[in-house]
Amino acid sequence: MGARSMRNIIIVLDSLGVGADPYAGEYGDESANTLLNIKKAVPDMSLPNLLKFGLSHIEGLEALSDGEQIPIESICGSFGRLMAKSKGKDTTAGHWELAGLVTKDAFPTYPDGFPDSVISEFEQRAGRKVIGNCTASGTEIIKKLGEQHMQSGELIVYTSADSVFQIAAHEDIVPLELLYEYCAMAREILKPPHGVARVIARPFIGTPGNFKRTANRQDYSLLPPSPTMLDYIAGSGLPVVGIGKIHDIFAGVGVTESISTKNNMDGVDKLTQAMNKIDGGLIFVNLVDFDSLYGHRNDAAGYASALMEFDARLPEILGMLRDDDILYITADHGCDPTTPGTDHTREYVPLLIYGKDVRSGVNLGTRDGFGHVAATVLESLNVSGDVDGESLLSQLQERG
Repeated sequence: MGARSMRNIIIVLDSLGVGADPYAGEYGDESANTLLNIKKAVPDMSLPNLLKFGLSHIEGLEALSDGEQIPIESICGSFGRLMAKSKGKDTTAGHWELAGLVTKDAFPTYPDGFPDSVISEFEQRAGRKVIGNCTASGTEIIKKLGEQHMQSGELIVYTSADSVFQIAAHEDIVPLELLYEYCAMAREILKPPHGVARVIARPFIGTPGNFKRTANRQDYSLLPPSPTMLDYIAGSGLPVVGIGKIHDIFAGVGVTESISTKNNMDGVDKLTQAMNKIDGGLIFVNLVDFDSLYGHRNDAAGYASALMEFDARLPEILGMLRDDDILYITADHGCDPTTPGTDHTREYVPLLIYGKDVRSGVNLGTRDGFGHVAATVLESLNVSGDVDGESLLSQLQERG
């Protein structure tokens, strides 16, 4: 490949799993295949640009081609799939592993709500009572408890099958900055053994019967227990730009610039803006709508539409790549909208890699661990770091 790549760009299509992995049975996810099951539910879904990257050549995804598989010599990218080494199927664990850090113990979950010791300490520090404290859908719990919250000022606390402590509050009752303070308090309280992966602020607006969550969500993650790819890149003096939830997922550690987003397409807009001004280092993007708006809500049609929307923006992104850039498209876990329940699903994730100096049509196969992404990024940027993964750069080098 010659000179080292000046910029690496990772786009995480949050929850785009590509089939149950060997551990899926431990989570009841044997039938999960987020992408293929969406295609079965929405046969008209068309992803021409992702297919040119080799998406339908990934093991198990042949049906995406609608019977007309693109010849390998016409594929413009390299492709494969990754199997998580980390326990669980959580956003934080998935992103940390993409950055080279394996989570050996699953984050704790609370299907019956949080223990009294946690809730009482939180109530004491916040100076407000808690209602809820159960496993619930975010939209359903504000429908059920929103009016009581508005009348009493009590905070709605709930969780899910994921390792999360979520605080919902109406923006007119609890101003955003105060809600964020409450979340920071909860984050301080929720240390091991109750070290949930994320505390999440879930503000909403509206009136009883017409409540609506806003885009002012904030996540408060545990600190990564050891350095990640982000730390090594930032420590070398190169920029690490986090777009979307990246800053929150890594608790800001190793992120030199954070850019918030309103939705997927705003995330792509922010990416293209960053590509116009960032000359080197890493641009790390999370597109969360796939997971939060469609996967968790069992909305296969909405998921398909969002994928097609992203696919249509790919030529724009590719047109902005410099000769020595490398683009990675991947995911952090699955969230199959066609399976029972609304939880994440334990799945392989896709890996598509493209660059003007990157070999095309390379089948990377199935790789054990997401950390191959981190190792490849570090080698391409000529940055040293101890990550769990092996670089794929030699396979991606230009022929001859």
